[in-house]
Amino acid sequence: MSQQPSAAPAPASAVATVSERHDWWRDAVIYQVYPRSFADSNGDGMGDLEGVRTRLPYLRDLGVDAVWLSPFYASPQADAGYDVADYRAVDPMFGTLLDADALIRDAHALGLRIIVDLVPNHSSDQYDWFRRALAEGPGSPLRDRYHFRPGKGKNGELPPNDWESIFGGPAWTRVTEPDGTPGEWYLHLFAPEQPDFNWEHPAVGDEFRSILRFWLDMGVDGFRIDVAHGMVKAEGLPDVGSHEQLRLLGNDVMPFFDQDGVHVIYRQWRRILDEYGGERIFVAEAWTPTVERTAHYVRPDELHQAFNFQYLGTHWDAEELRTVIDRTLDAMRPVGAPATWVLSNHDVTRHATRFANPAGLGTQIRLAGDRELGLRRARAATLLMLALPGSAYVYQGEELGLPDVVDLPDEVRQDPAYFRGAGQDGFRDGCRVPIPWTREGSSYGFGAGGSWLPQPAGWGELSVEAQTGEPGSTLELYREALAVRRSTADLGAGDAVEWLRAPEGVVAFRRGDFVCVANTTGESVALPAHGRVLLASGEITETSGEAKVPADTTVWWTRA
Repeated sequence: MSQQPSAAPAPASAVATVSERHDWWRDAVIYQVYPRSFADSNGDGMGDLEGVRTRLPYLRDLGVDAVWLSPFYASPQADAGYDVADYRAVDPMFGTLLDADALIRDAHALGLRIIVDLVPNHSSDQYDWFRRALAEGPGSPLRDRYHFRPGKGKNGELPPNDWESIFGGPAWTRVTEPDGTPGEWYLHLFAPEQPDFNWEHPAVGDEFRSILRFWLDMGVDGFRIDVAHGMVKAEGLPDVGSHEQLRLLGNDVMPFFDQDGVHVIYRQWRRILDEYGGERIFVAEAWTPTVERTAHYVRPDELHQAFNFQYLGTHWDAEELRTVIDRTLDAMRPVGAPATWVLSNHDVTRHATRFANPAGLGTQIRLAGDRELGLRRARAATLLMLALPGSAYVYQGEELGLPDVVDLPDEVRQDPAYFRGAGQDGFRDGCRVPIPWTREGSSYGFGAGGSWLPQPAGWGELSVEAQTGEPGSTLELYREALAVRRSTADLGAGDAVEWLRAPEGVVAFRRGDFVCVANTTGESVALPAHGRVLLASGEITETSGEAKVPADTTVWWTRA
């Protein structure tokens, strides 16, 4: 199915590897690159793999361990690449397989690992199987590889069940058969251009095991699994029995999400991964009702990590933070998996904007809020996150303190959820605006030909160039925090914290000789100093063994 010549992948034994570090993923800091918005090498306004490759030294110097790349596969781009038409080809907008190979090898030479996105819940409607299934009509064996069903009602005019799309509207679309008549319906939990695979069909599993091997042979260090809680649907596709189903997600196990059958698939995949050297990993994007159910995905014979969405959605509140930290560590400890911590990604409002607004507005916000407050809290939240036991994820641009771009004109928006009546708010474009590298230029150093989403005025003052070497800048705070984290024995991997007594609204814990204190209140607090200050997100003062910690500030101390 490849739409371009394939680069002959080197045997796994010949692929260059980064320096071996046992269980590196247990305390890794992993940087998410959204390729279309990171760096544009050819001036077409769209980021690409060569652009990412040229910026790898920046990521090495930032101090991260691995780079996770959002999809760059051949795709019609109905959902920014999460509608894959060919899992073994690079979309021409991003480059070629040779570009992917060069990126992987250069990353390894710099000591960085590469994690790629895998999208197994659904394909593009341009995937060869689906196009042939439509063309061959009812009875085509290829329709069994998706969820085609007759409709309800006198003439089949109603969807087969009441499931709703995550992007709004029904999760079913009726096809026009080759003879021009209205025909069967197919399931798509996301956009209509993203039909769901039927994972009960053995050909689907065979295909994805082959895809895994293709990219492992190319040398990737792991996979982030999109919609890892999807794939398997409840037998018989039963009705949910209610509308506004999106509001139930994260609260209940749905017949189309978090079914126990997904774990059979992951145990099969883990056996493949373990055949390869270099400690390759799987990371699950699994939206589950509880962190305890998330732990099911990271049992010893399944996946290695799972995103902690409960933490991402937690307000800047000391009591809430302590609760979710404890629940996360308690849930991961029995399965021996590391906790993961994340504050932003390509699907949610950046935390510098989320924390700029009142609590309770959700994770997709179209309000700028108090930007000074948001940045102060974001810096403090970052130091708190990096002090916790386990692995942490950084979304591109958060190290610059970027806010969401909340005033994009409607005519430039591209989030598919924006164009469907119900469902998500469709504001994900705001966190996907290309990042600034320089103070000036047509796109602040992103590329020579503008950017696919407009960048706001003043973006240059938040650029890498503007913040590099600037004392107190958010970029230098991240660089220093990651360097301290790597060099401090008590930071990184682990499964517990020792909570310390602290004033109301203050989070304080010890890990060996290391102490972290985060003041989530709007007022300064005085408390005992805990040794030598390693780093602080704001200015603190110390006198006579007492420290005055400003509002919305985190401090790292060591007694060593």
